[in-house]
Amino acid sequence: MVQLKDVRKEYGETAALAGVSLDVQAGEAVAVMGPSGSGKSTLLNMIAGLDRPTSGTVVVRGEDITEMGESELARYRRRRIGMVFQFFNLLDDLPVLENVMLAAQLLGTPRKQAQARAMELLDELSIADRRNAYPVVLSGGERQRVGVARALMNRPALLLADEPTGALDSRAGEQVMDLLLDLNQIGQTLLIVTHDERLATRVADRVVAFEDGHVAAEVTR
Repeated sequence: MVQLKDVRKEYGETAALAGVSLDVQAGEAVAVMGPSGSGKSTLLNMIAGLDRPTSGTVVVRGEDITEMGESELARYRRRRIGMVFQFFNLLDDLPVLENVMLAAQLLGTPRKQAQARAMELLDELSIADRRNAYPVVLSGGERQRVGVARALMNRPALLLADEPTGALDSRAGEQVMDLLLDLNQIGQTLLIVTHDERLATRVADRVVAFEDGHVAAEVTR
């Protein structure tokens, strides 16, 4: 699903990634852990096509995204990648249903079809009763469920999660862990950046430890 080969990312004289090679197999759940500044988020940005490596290659589903132009990368993100964020990144002026539908509408999906898909996801994630609510009145756990629904809207090959439990209390965090585990068990490929050892232990098939911009260790469960 994902293959990074000798990926290096420099910001001035600082190397955020120092020659990283990493593979993620289809259907696998991989957790990336490490201290702040170790390169975890930079790794995620490379795979999402939000940043470009200084050198090396990033291949996702057989496509070298380092060779893509900006418009190609935008299409790649909309079609191939789902992203879940620590602070949800929902649009406060849109109700839940519209937030989720937006991802499909940006691809040109007809409104009726997008609405049906969004309702299907909200129902599966047990938040359909909040479809007309605005993000400001939702709990943290509810917001993250909406975020996951939006990320799954276009049936992405790869789901990237950046600290998905980081802004949640323990109960809501447990619910999101269960949700990610359920998704992986039905075949969704996951790459999760997290400081939460409980999340890594519970959800991931493999834990990759980052340190100073490189892979320091890997543990397969």
